Amino acid sequence: MSLIAQNIHVHLGRAHVLQGVSVVARPGQMTAIVGPNGSGKTTLMRALTGELPCQRLVTLNGHDIAAMPPEALAQRRGVLPQSAALSFPFTVTEVVRIGLEARGERADALVPAALSAVDLPGFSGRLYQELSGGEQQRVQLARVLAQVWQPVDANGPRWLMLDEPVSSLDIAHQITVMRLAAEYARRGGGVVAVMHDLNLTALYADRVILMQKGQAVAQGTPPEVLTDAILSNAYGCALRVNAVPQEGIWVLPHAAA
Repeated sequence: MSLIAQNIHVHLGRAHVLQGVSVVARPGQMTAIVGPNGSGKTTLMRALTGELPCQRLVTLNGHDIAAMPPEALAQRRGVLPQSAALSFPFTVTEVVRIGLEARGERADALVPAALSAVDLPGFSGRLYQELSGGEQQRVQLARVLAQVWQPVDANGPRWLMLDEPVSSLDIAHQITVMRLAAEYARRGGGVVAVMHDLNLTALYADRVILMQKGQAVAQGTPPEVLTDAILSNAYGCALRVNAVPQEGIWVLPHAAA
């Protein structure tokens, strides 16, 4: 009952974007995908969710995702993309309901619960287009959360697949979202998140996959992957773990899960 990718390759045009990447993400854990820009993080996420065809096998809870009908995939995993543009004036409630309808349910009582979970109580009647970028991102997260509300059901674990879930958020709401994802994992669901913030990754992730040039160059626990040598090599700049520079001021979250 895991998310498993075995030696997957992805070609986009002439570019060989993923080169033999193997991944195991387990329920009950948050798995963070990190790495520099252009390293293949989002491509890997799209391959793992079944949005992007790839060579070799990706299985979700023992099922080949390429063979699963879309409605079956929607029952097992909810996907938060980097961005989601809406062309029509939907209300917040209507956006969150999309997640419920994706799994064949209305269950409108989940709408206020999902909005409360992302710190948007009372926003149900607001127009989505009138919200700030950070508020829109949290509405989209509420939509995904409503889709897979129970982390485990009779068919096994469900999955949150989050591509840069905190990119537009202030630090307080970054922590809110990371705590929500960590709690989902603690309750038995699986969480896979593309992350840029290495500090939040270190605080909340159980496993880390470090991407570089289309390959997974390191996998393991945060202490195993987030080291001076590994990070400096991957990002191409000098990085120090748990060392504050002598000059300047630094603001870091002190809110572990």
